[in-house]
Amino acid sequence: MTKQTLPRLAITAGEPAGIGPDLCILQASQPRDAQLVVIADPSLLEQRGRQLKVDVKITPFEPDAPRRLSQPGEIQVMPVTLAAACTAGQLDSNNSAYVLETLTLAVNGCQSGLFDAMVTAPVHKGVINESGIPFSGHTELLAELTQTPRVVMMLATDGLRVALATTHLPLAKVPEAITEPLLEEVISILHNDLQQKFGVSSPHILVAGLNPHAGEDGHLGREEIEIIEPVLTRMRDQGMNLSGPLPADTLFNPGRLEKADAVLAMYHDQGLPVLKYKGFSEAVNVTLGLPIIRTSVDHGTALDLAGTGLANCGSLNTAIRYALSMIQSA
Repeated sequence: MTKQTLPRLAITAGEPAGIGPDLCILQASQPRDAQLVVIADPSLLEQRGRQLKVDVKITPFEPDAPRRLSQPGEIQVMPVTLAAACTAGQLDSNNSAYVLETLTLAVNGCQSGLFDAMVTAPVHKGVINESGIPFSGHTELLAELTQTPRVVMMLATDGLRVALATTHLPLAKVPEAITEPLLEEVISILHNDLQQKFGVSSPHILVAGLNPHAGEDGHLGREEIEIIEPVLTRMRDQGMNLSGPLPADTLFNPGRLEKADAVLAMYHDQGLPVLKYKGFSEAVNVTLGLPIIRTSVDHGTALDLAGTGLANCGSLNTAIRYALSMIQSA
């Protein structure tokens, strides 16, 4: 795609019983400078639209036709058929393969050039696993589908980007997972994608320590001295601007953050509570290291809100905005 071409995004509607279909319907009223294609069952969108009392026009996506903007209230749909009838708020493991098919179509479309990026609504890990399909999350599946050996999860909101060295691990397993090869890969991916997908020419990355007070000179743990500091020293020698390891309880202050382009946290709940406190419903999940552009909402399926009209479209709108910005920077 050239920068003069109308961008085309694939939006996967996620868990059909959750708020993903609601969000796809609600976003249709927003003006866009891109062609948005929702990958979902058209009958599901029509049914949910009636439940929300929102008029939507479902139009089949024509991949061979020239790119075009949707009309207000129109949803261009790449159809995938549900395996079982869906009721808002009620999970059904029979539809797990449907969810994975929507993701596979989006990835394949991005790899072929049909789409310039993909934006994902939330899925429900538990119900997919209950169907007998091993599934640990979007990030891991997209890495498998694109045959990418290492990807990095990063969440972002206005004024803050937080990447994770480890993602969905029990806390007890985090220390053994923090190794020099892992950190070298993660920092390289974060540095390179900040340059290539976000247009940051010389990224400044703040790196958190693993232990309280970043180990306090080895008195509260030696991972900083034996693992993290040696990696940062080597990568600084390669020209990277890295600060750390820093105590996580003092890292997230305005004075530090205003001079940084991203934070690298060692584990999920070290960095993401701060990010979500700052920008919940206005944050985006970005998968770094992929050969394609993928952004996502920063929240779950919210089954209790599905079909009620109370779902907040802010995070999906942010994910769309980030995807378009990344397309322009790439």
